[in-house]
Amino acid sequence: MRLMLAPMEGVIDHTMRELLTSLGGVDRCVTEFVRVSAQLLPARVFRRYCPELAHGGATSSGVPVYLQLLGGQPTVMADNAARAAELGAPGIDLNFGCPARTVNRSDGGAVILREPERVHAIATAVRAAVPADVPVTVKTRLGYDDRDRFLDIVRAVAAAGASELTVHARTRRHGYRPPAYWEEIARAREICKLPLIANGEIWSPGDALRCREVARCEDLMLGRGVLCRPDLPRLVKAAAAGAHPAPLTWHQVLPLVRRFYDLNLSHYEAHYAPNPLKQWLVYLRGYYLEAAPLFERIKRLRDPQAVSLELRHAAADTSAATGLSMTA
Repeated sequence: MRLMLAPMEGVIDHTMRELLTSLGGVDRCVTEFVRVSAQLLPARVFRRYCPELAHGGATSSGVPVYLQLLGGQPTVMADNAARAAELGAPGIDLNFGCPARTVNRSDGGAVILREPERVHAIATAVRAAVPADVPVTVKTRLGYDDRDRFLDIVRAVAAAGASELTVHARTRRHGYRPPAYWEEIARAREICKLPLIANGEIWSPGDALRCREVARCEDLMLGRGVLCRPDLPRLVKAAAAGAHPAPLTWHQVLPLVRRFYDLNLSHYEAHYAPNPLKQWLVYLRGYYLEAAPLFERIKRLRDPQAVSLELRHAAADTSAATGLSMTA
């Protein structure tokens, strides 16, 4: 069983990848999409989206990071894929799943699913441009407006010579609304031997096991669920092996919150560092109720030092509460 960390634009950047992969359970990451329009991008763009290129294309925990491209022109996509491989990307991922209207209007993401032949043309061109030892993977949805052409999309990806296909089990029209239609992925299993990775609505180890059974997929991709529960990959793998370790408590998560903030302070300008932290707390409060009051205290703060002070207060309060509960 392999678990992939989903590419979430504006959310899972290299600092979040660094933190989450350090907790174990993640086998591969994918960058936020690099937008490809009409030209060969300079090396600095690839390095900005994937700083791990300077370290063998992996996080410090040794987890490989594939570089994701988004665009609609086969030749330009191929040229940029070749450039990314030259720079050391261990794999190239193609984004045919982004549902954002602005992206779709610019001929990128899920809009290309309307024409499976274009999916085939782009994936074929990229596969031909990249060395044979560099995997080319594809991330897609069930379709754009509906699921009618899903199997055509699967056939297009397989015929292009892609290494793997990750399927977000919703259409573009569905967006991120539940449910995820895992059973549709099982249909793809019936027509191709391409390794399939299921994605969508995996919030718990139980969800993961059900998804594997329904989708008939050995491997999974986790996104929002990991942001809510950073130890979810470890818990999923344990559950698959029949074990049930205790999940992280808020007392154990708070040091991760602090570490994430410090990572952002070290990699970005100080005035920007509070923003990713606030965004992560919004996800964390979906599972950890204690994250909500911390978010309320810092959501309007802009001074990095003031945010640091609130994090120290939160750690002290949690330690005191934990000590009281242990002596009660």
